[in-house]
Amino acid sequence: MGSIMGPSGAGKSTFINILIGQEVASVGHDLQSHTAHIQHFTLIHPDLPNRRIVVIDTPGFDDTDIDDREVLRRIAVWLARSYDANMKLAGVIYLHEITQPRMLGTSRKNLDLFARLCGPDAIKNVILATTKWDELPNDETGQLRESQLKGEHWKHMVELGSRVHRFEGSQRSARRIVNYILAKQPLDAVQIQTELVQIGNILAETEAGRTLRFTLQELLVMQKSMSANLRHGDGDPLMEAKTRENEDKIRLTLKQIKELNIPLSRKITRFLGFTVSFIPDGELNDVIQ
Repeated sequence: MGSIMGPSGAGKSTFINILIGQEVASVGHDLQSHTAHIQHFTLIHPDLPNRRIVVIDTPGFDDTDIDDREVLRRIAVWLARSYDANMKLAGVIYLHEITQPRMLGTSRKNLDLFARLCGPDAIKNVILATTKWDELPNDETGQLRESQLKGEHWKHMVELGSRVHRFEGSQRSARRIVNYILAKQPLDAVQIQTELVQIGNILAETEAGRTLRFTLQELLVMQKSMSANLRHGDGDPLMEAKTRENEDKIRLTLKQIKELNIPLSRKITRFLGFTVSFIPDGELNDVIQ
């Protein structure tokens, strides 16, 4: 079983469709996200007819329809249930658009949350794959950006064993990436699976949950600063519309932060040394809230 992750628009659904050889995953051609839920697809290994490959398509943390906290919750629920069902991940493929001239804020957030979700022990089973090479003006531009990714943004993950591949838009290229994952020893668990199921943490107590909460707190500071600047445009209809839009964003950010706060009762329980481990499947939805 392998999972496909990455920002919205990186080409996750396209990768799956090309890998399988038919359009099974919805692909977006505009600014709207098209993968809001976890989807899994099964195919038979072309060289090993007795081996099934299960590929998981996940939403990105910058989804246009659902907030980041809900994306994390959905991924966490799926991973916890698959762990409870003894379904092991062979590895994870993380896609990144090589057409991006620099690592933007949303891309950095996606990568940071992805790394926290996997944990250092699982990074060796991660493929960092660049996409959309055919949209570049020339190959030299892509090579320069690829070198920058390896030397800066992906450097730590590469040092821990991640491999960098190019997805060139062909089935052969997709199969080469998947075959590399399948050749690895399957993971016992990624970090968030261990945290939720073995240790008994709630979502807010996981490394990914804490990282997202910190990211949202930083975002809130910027949104409040923008709100203060927009107030200087009193009477301007355009500025008033932007102010209302920003206030809506502030309310959404506050809501997510509140949902990622650790309840006081939970803090007291942890302080007293009580833990809950190996949570039954029927209780996973209650825990991952």
